[in-house]
Amino acid sequence: MSEAPAPDAPPSKDDRSLTGFYVAICILLGLVCLGTWIWTLIPKWPFDAAEARRRQVEASERLGLPVEKTVDLGDGVVMELVLIPAGSFKMGSPDNEAGRAGREGPGHRVRITRAFYIGKHEVTQEVWEKVMGNNPSNFKGAKNPVECVSWDDCQEFLKKLNALGKERGQFRLPTEAEWEYACRAGTRTRFCSGDADAGLADYAWFDVNSGSTTHPVGTKKPNAWGLFDCHGNVWEWCADWYEEAYYGKSPKDDPTGPAVGSARVLRGGAWNGNPGGCRSACRTYSTSAPPAPRDPLIGFRVVGGAVSAGH
Repeated sequence: MSEAPAPDAPPSKDDRSLTGFYVAICILLGLVCLGTWIWTLIPKWPFDAAEARRRQVEASERLGLPVEKTVDLGDGVVMELVLIPAGSFKMGSPDNEAGRAGREGPGHRVRITRAFYIGKHEVTQEVWEKVMGNNPSNFKGAKNPVECVSWDDCQEFLKKLNALGKERGQFRLPTEAEWEYACRAGTRTRFCSGDADAGLADYAWFDVNSGSTTHPVGTKKPNAWGLFDCHGNVWEWCADWYEEAYYGKSPKDDPTGPAVGSARVLRGGAWNGNPGGCRSACRTYSTSAPPAPRDPLIGFRVVGGAVSAGH
């Protein structure tokens, strides 16, 4: 009679420890890979100028659109637009930012869900005159920003511009969120140039260097997206109604401001402002009720609209 086979020996304590070690390593590696994948899906902000340009080019290639485009209004008068990629940022200023006003908080995360074109420059007097047939500006100069225009005046300009057949029906004022996102160009600092007042003079016309007048657009340095004069020269109208407490209830995606109001948002500072008034987060307002104010401190830039749903 043959002998029954001996039962397998139970695994030793060392074998069990080794198996557990390998399982733990596999789990750890899996978690690292998962975390890395999730991290790649989260838009990183703030980011530097090189990353801003990379995102801009990537959006251009994905959408099949140029980073910059020109709208020819005839007789050598053009409007230049710059593509701003979709993304998210923290809108407003931190409590300890120098020059901060109470209406700049609370800081809140905002997502711009679709890429859009925005004016490379503030709307110039020659562009306004080509469209409207007049020039209301106090400080005359074809390449200087148009000023002494009310919010309602801007709406009439946009109506006539869109009727020309050039990008018909697309031009509008930026929302306040679009404006700040475009101005910051990936930065979290007081200005697109950093936190220091001293560096602002390279990017803006304001009280220390303007000589109490506006200046031709595009004569200072651009931000990382390629936009000029986001700080200083003239305040810029936004589409939104103004409400001091709006940030506390703003939606996360593509906020458009309160539903009603009596004043419209202004951004960017002007030729007479101090550095604090030219910060990326600085916001003020002017009434839009008749009789509409027309001020040599106030102009605007246009947005070309969202370029593609879902981008």
